[in-house]
Amino acid sequence: MQFHESAPQACETTTGSCCTRCKPAIPHDHDHDHDHDDHHHHGLGDSSLMEMLKSWHFITFCIGAVLFIAALLMDETNPLMFWTYLMSFFLVGGEILYMALTNLFKGHLFDENFLMGLATVGAFSIGEYPEGVSVMLFFRIGEFFQDLAVDRSRKSITKLMDIRPDFANLQTDAGEEKVSPNDVSVGSRIIVRPGEKIPLDGIITEGRSTLDTSALTGESLPKEVNKNDEVLSGTINKTGVLIIETTKLFSESTVSKILDLVQNASSKKAKTEQFITQFAKYYTPFVVISAALLAFLPPLLMQDALLSDWFRRSLVFLVVSCPCALVVSIPLSFFGGIGGASKNGILVKGGNFLEALNSVDTVVLDKTGTLTKGIFSVTSIIAFKGHSETEVLRLAALAEMHSNHPIALSIKRAYTEPLEAIVNEYEELAGYGVKATIDNKTVLAGNDKLLLEQGIAHEALTTPDTVVYVVVEGVLAGYLTIADEPKEDSARAILALKALGIKDIIMLTGDNKAAAQKVANELGIMHVEAELLPHQKVEKLEEIMARKSGKGKTVFVGDGINDAPVLARSDIGIAMGGVGSDAAIEAADVVIMTDEISKVATALKIAQKTHAIVWQNIIFALGVKGAILIMGAMGIATMWEAVFGDVGVALIAVLNATRVLTHK
Repeated sequence: MQFHESAPQACETTTGSCCTRCKPAIPHDHDHDHDHDDHHHHGLGDSSLMEMLKSWHFITFCIGAVLFIAALLMDETNPLMFWTYLMSFFLVGGEILYMALTNLFKGHLFDENFLMGLATVGAFSIGEYPEGVSVMLFFRIGEFFQDLAVDRSRKSITKLMDIRPDFANLQTDAGEEKVSPNDVSVGSRIIVRPGEKIPLDGIITEGRSTLDTSALTGESLPKEVNKNDEVLSGTINKTGVLIIETTKLFSESTVSKILDLVQNASSKKAKTEQFITQFAKYYTPFVVISAALLAFLPPLLMQDALLSDWFRRSLVFLVVSCPCALVVSIPLSFFGGIGGASKNGILVKGGNFLEALNSVDTVVLDKTGTLTKGIFSVTSIIAFKGHSETEVLRLAALAEMHSNHPIALSIKRAYTEPLEAIVNEYEELAGYGVKATIDNKTVLAGNDKLLLEQGIAHEALTTPDTVVYVVVEGVLAGYLTIADEPKEDSARAILALKALGIKDIIMLTGDNKAAAQKVANELGIMHVEAELLPHQKVEKLEEIMARKSGKGKTVFVGDGINDAPVLARSDIGIAMGGVGSDAAIEAADVVIMTDEISKVATALKIAQKTHAIVWQNIIFALGVKGAILIMGAMGIATMWEAVFGDVGVALIAVLNATRVLTHK
């Protein structure tokens, strides 16, 4: 699964099933490549037009409602009563009748407009004027509340995605220039002032500040940044002025990838969504045919059956039959789940992956950078032969001065004093360590193999940590132990996964067995596979998936470029987005922007909540509709129950679907 360059339409037309309102209102960015001014201008025009149309619809609805009340108060002998009902009917339901005729010519025969139009015109034809108008009236009221609920959901997700920067302050030879982020090249310098969004990924060259990263990570606490720190686009600069050297084009920056990811997520339908779409195509025509048979067969076959009575029953049958409750609420539930996950710093690349997360029974985890911080630190210093611990650390730091190896960097971080000494004849011994002359003394800093190769007597250590021995003029001066510590939330994450009923939690790592087992013991992981190369990780994962019984899904969680093949091979790949490599993030199906391994359990909880809401809506909608359809066929239900069975059920289902957005 990869990030996309452009966002396709976020929702599809449900042909032959329902009206326009039966498509979920999902935020969609049509102005990806336009500048801010153009976008703003068009937005105003579209918004004004929409407001005018809404106002006109509201006015006609109100006039129609007043005429309906006036008609109800009239005496039945009043010749104006029929015409008042008729005017009210066209004012309240004229748009629905127009849409029914338009869709009829387009070949969309069995949509909701057609069903409502047929039922209400039928009611008028048998003299049930109040019922005909009231169905349209309450249908429009219910439609308003349903649209309001969908709009609230859409705005909630839109607010979440309102992270696209509008401009960049570019430093040029002629001075500062305000430009579109799309026009900034890699290596350019941009200025970001307090209150502005960081437009592109980059590294701070001047300044210090605090950043609001909540839009990307869900983390409410501000993040302190200084010179040489990496910053991501979409975050908000809160305090100081920053000068940033860009490291990526806008199209490749974090904010663009997130926007494309969330927008494209809706195009990847879950199996439940696909089923509902197919179900609607066959369900609605079946109900229309059943309604026709219900109207005409009993009067033909039963001696005392009245055509007007059975015709009325068929009209109830038609009104309640529309599957809007399902066609609207199911996709909205999945998109709401994706939005709820995004609020928690978890980016899910599609409804299909969100649904798959509900079926997880095995979680496979990388170690370094996933369960652990991925940053080595000195855990202990032992000195021999009259050397002090400070001297041993100083010599190791000087010896490693020119190395960029993670272990060398951890030693230099541990020694906080300035590295002032004459270091020459530096030599890096691949797989062993380093050799250097410091203050005219030969110093070795390396592993056990280095000491064996040099013939230096020493006692073999049985620690799981990495050991760096320091030798001065052929004599062992001491050693340092270095370890990669577990993240603060790793133990909590494992407990949370176990509490969710995950059967197998497995660690796959390229690290040595002792170090891997130490971390596994600390975190409570029972199954560990260590010293694996990238291709061996894939092989181990395939073994794990092959020996499983049942239909449970396997999740792999990793962060490095070496994890990309395993992420792609697993049922669901989850990447650490903050420190993770681009290859890992693009190969993954889910991205955790905060690098918190505990968010894996959060993603599973959101998936379970979404799954529960989807099936609540399916059972509720089909149950209520089924009951009213049967009652309608038996002559018990009236048009009022039919309106509730359509509009009321749809409204309740949509409101229920929006609950997933509030997951904490």
